[in-house]
Amino acid sequence: MRSVPHPQARRPRPPAARRLPRPRLTGLGGGLFACAAMLLVAGVCWLLFDSSLFVYGLLFLPVAAAAALWVRPADLITAPVSAPIAFAAGVWPVSGGSGGFGGQLMGVVSALSLHAGWLYAGTLVAALIALVRRAALSGRRRAAAARRSSTA
Repeated sequence: MRSVPHPQARRPRPPAARRLPRPRLTGLGGGLFACAAMLLVAGVCWLLFDSSLFVYGLLFLPVAAAAALWVRPADLITAPVSAPIAFAAGVWPVSGGSGGFGGQLMGVVSALSLHAGWLYAGTLVAALIALVRRAALSGRRRAAAARRSSTA
């Protein structure tokens, strides 16, 4: 009897792909990763760049992309949802509000409204990556189903 390889057997990856991290986060884990990363980015922006919202927004794009790339295929829909939540969660340290709670809240609202372009861009990046990943996954499933039906 001849052994048939399992359809989901791992094929060797090229050397460049072996060095890249391949975490698979749940939807909640992806959101928590994005929020924690944006809080870290906000701290760095506050310390090094004098609370620059431009740098914060610029660094939001790779965080949104990483969250969309590292989420599990079953939880792809959560990537474009967690991106704006992470942006809003991390904007507080760099928002520039003054005074008490009301002043801080107004600073956050102002930062969110004035820098909505970064928010939309990062959300669009996450949504496009999730959409491409979902399409590739669908194509692979269809091809596997076609192979199974042709051999049966």
